[in-house]
Amino acid sequence: MPDTPPPVIVVMGVAGTGKTTVGALLAGRLGWPYAEADDFHPAANVTKMAAGEPLTDEDRAPWLAAIGRWIDERAAGATSGVVSCSGLRRVYRDQLREGRPQVRLVLLEGSRELITRRLAARHGHFMRVEMLDSQFAALEPPQPDEDVTEVSIDATPEQIVNEIVLRSRLH
Repeated sequence: MPDTPPPVIVVMGVAGTGKTTVGALLAGRLGWPYAEADDFHPAANVTKMAAGEPLTDEDRAPWLAAIGRWIDERAAGATSGVVSCSGLRRVYRDQLREGRPQVRLVLLEGSRELITRRLAARHGHFMRVEMLDSQFAALEPPQPDEDVTEVSIDATPEQIVNEIVLRSRLH
């Protein structure tokens, strides 16, 4: 489709799946700009999560809108990009895709045990291990009509990026 802007990949998953690591590596490999979804959260959201309180849909609305604006800026500049975003619920994924045919969704998935170990090893991040249950409870697995590329995190970050590039037809 010639009128479709260059692709923007949204790297999704629950906390601890490696969205930031994989997203930054993927962007570096492709030579595209990268944006970390956590940077789009209003201060009130960060405070709430740091206190162990899950975000509500109302809390997430300005965050998702800000990510959408970043995607729109890529389209306006005819540039590609990579952004991380949990994308836990279909309504969030739909919001990010609405009117944006260039958006390609990639879901990083892994076992609760592996993700718990990763979160426990992280230091200096507002997302606490105790909040993982709320992330899994909110996660709505993508449906076939969503065209989401699902990639296992049971590999090195470089292997995960290779898989994304291969399966997203970006090579």
